[in-house]
Amino acid sequence: MAGGKETTRQKMINIMYLVLLAMLALNVSDTILNAFKNINDSLDASKVNVSASLDQLFTAFENTELKNKPERAKPLWDDANKAKDLADDLNKDLQRLKDEFKAKGEGINPETGDLTLRDNLDIAQDIMITKKEGEKLKAKINDTRAKLIALLPQGATIAATLEAKDPAKPVNGKTKWEDINFGDGTPLTAANTILTKIQADLKNAEIEVVKKIFGKMSETQMTFDNFKAVAVPSSSYVIQGQPYKAEVFLTASDTKSNPAITVNGSPLTVKDGVGTYTGGTGSVGVFKWRGTIRVKQTNGDFKDYPTPEMTYQVAKPSATVSSTNLNVIYAGIPNPFSISAPGFPLESVKASISEGSLSGGAGKFMINVPGSLVGKDVTISVSAANEGKTISLGNSVFRVKPVPNPVAKFAGKMGGIISGNKMASENEVTASIDNFEFDVKVKVTKFNITIVKPRQEAQIIYCQGDNLNAQAKAALANLPFKSVVYIDNVQVQLPDGRTPTVNSMVFTVN
Repeated sequence: MAGGKETTRQKMINIMYLVLLAMLALNVSDTILNAFKNINDSLDASKVNVSASLDQLFTAFENTELKNKPERAKPLWDDANKAKDLADDLNKDLQRLKDEFKAKGEGINPETGDLTLRDNLDIAQDIMITKKEGEKLKAKINDTRAKLIALLPQGATIAATLEAKDPAKPVNGKTKWEDINFGDGTPLTAANTILTKIQADLKNAEIEVVKKIFGKMSETQMTFDNFKAVAVPSSSYVIQGQPYKAEVFLTASDTKSNPAITVNGSPLTVKDGVGTYTGGTGSVGVFKWRGTIRVKQTNGDFKDYPTPEMTYQVAKPSATVSSTNLNVIYAGIPNPFSISAPGFPLESVKASISEGSLSGGAGKFMINVPGSLVGKDVTISVSAANEGKTISLGNSVFRVKPVPNPVAKFAGKMGGIISGNKMASENEVTASIDNFEFDVKVKVTKFNITIVKPRQEAQIIYCQGDNLNAQAKAALANLPFKSVVYIDNVQVQLPDGRTPTVNSMVFTVN
């Protein structure tokens, strides 16, 4: 395994990889072959997600840093593309081997969606061991990893598990990486899944290296040689009676040397090269101002750099509507809102919603919308009482979103190694929404448990609710070493009315 901190996705892939190795010692039943197919599909989906994120990284860097700071960004852009080329080159070899598996395996069986000869024990061994493709692949994986790390600063490494190492101790009598993964007794679908896992590891390594390369943009200060005056107002729309502020500064100036800055002829107080201008807001209307920055040149002379003419508008008070938690409304749960209007007492501010319900007052409101509004917009209208009259202060539109799908857990884990005693002592499958701003209670309504004992056929048990039934408890008692337990088809009940099927879990008994 590679050093460094691993992501959750990488940890899950490692767990699945261990499960694959354990399965190779079992009888090759249809249930096990289907399990390999399901894991292969999950790895493929993970590759697609990482590829999409990688494309977004390149696009964002190209449209911002490379466009705005080409001198500094171009070397990093080139290194990132070198990483991409290295990954693409290894991926071509992996795909070539998968294509050869597919050809020798007589294509895809439309009924299983898997290789037609998926249970064949000779094809993978012939290609990867007899023809030494496994030995070549091992060398290519390790060479690619070394070249990716070489693109990073000295001493840096990658956490991704893109590595092909021979084991420190023999595994079932096998001492080489290629024999363990593709040697005698390896079904064709298992070998194909291992290649898919390597492709997923490759994508994770690629995106990790690219992120670290692009992250160098923020490590070094940029030296400017082009003077330009800049005026940045905090806002061009100001409420009557509130101050108008703007920062006037010279880009590329030395923070230890403060230039002289004036606005409309009046000097500003300057600190760290930045002057702050406060404009008057005592009356309603449009106001204009212009600043000047005077800089001493290297020859001792002074040069003035005028700002563009700046404009700000002072307006009557209006309503401000903001979500207490997020800038959206979640269906099926109470959403707390703070609603106020500058210049009006909180008690005088009223609010209504176009669909759903809104309750509360004195600036604190609670909004509830049903699941039928997910994906739609709702409008919050605000008004206030002033001198016996009701004044409309405007409308705000919010998007209704569904509550995120929860994560299922068993024994507090999403999978991995577990003791037989711990497995036997647990009674329920739980689900929760992690890292969410709201406390949402989620109920598991049903799930399946598949138990695969060494050299025995798989046993499938269907459970209703979140508790294990008597059959499941009995089956989990006294599980032999290296038994594999799958918990899948976990369905939950969300407060917005949805009943999604969430993540599956794989446990290996030690």
